[in-house]
Amino acid sequence: MAGVRVQRADFDIGAETAALTAGRADIGAIGSFLGTVRDIAGGRKITAMTLEHYPGMTERAMGRIAAEAEARWPLLGCTLIHRVGRLLPGENIVLVLAASPHRHAALEATGFLIDWLKTAAPFWKKETFVDGSEDWVEAREADGAAAARWGALPPG
Repeated sequence: MAGVRVQRADFDIGAETAALTAGRADIGAIGSFLGTVRDIAGGRKITAMTLEHYPGMTERAMGRIAAEAEARWPLLGCTLIHRVGRLLPGENIVLVLAASPHRHAALEATGFLIDWLKTAAPFWKKETFVDGSEDWVEAREADGAAAARWGALPPG
C-alpha cells in the first residue's frame, strides 16, 4: 500500500495525490505534509542544502515507518518521498501523504510519518551558507521528542 521513494528529481504534489487516489472512491481524507528547504538556519543565510543517504537502508527504514503507520491507522495508502542531492532554498525536500476513509486517521498518520521520517530514516544534511562555510545538521532534541510521543517503532 505504501509508496516509498528516495530521489534526486523534484516531485509534483498534485500528480502524487492523483496516483495515490486513482480509481479509489473509498478515500475520505488525505493528510499531507510538504517540506521545503528554508533559507535561514540558526540565523544564518543558506544558499543550499545537500542531502545524502545510505541506499537500500534508507528505503527499508522508510518502508518500516510506513508499515507501522498502516498497522496503527486504517490507511488506504500512503506516499513518502524524500529528495537527495543539492537543493536550493524554496525547493521541495519531502512529501508525506496518508489516505484514509476519515480525516482523523489521515492527519494522525501524517504526523506520525513525518515525525519518524525526520528521526529514523538515515539521511545526512549539510547546509551551505552565504559565506561559503558548511555545517552538517545535527539531530534536534525537538525532533526526537516529537517522534517519541508516538511510542517506539518496533525493531526492524
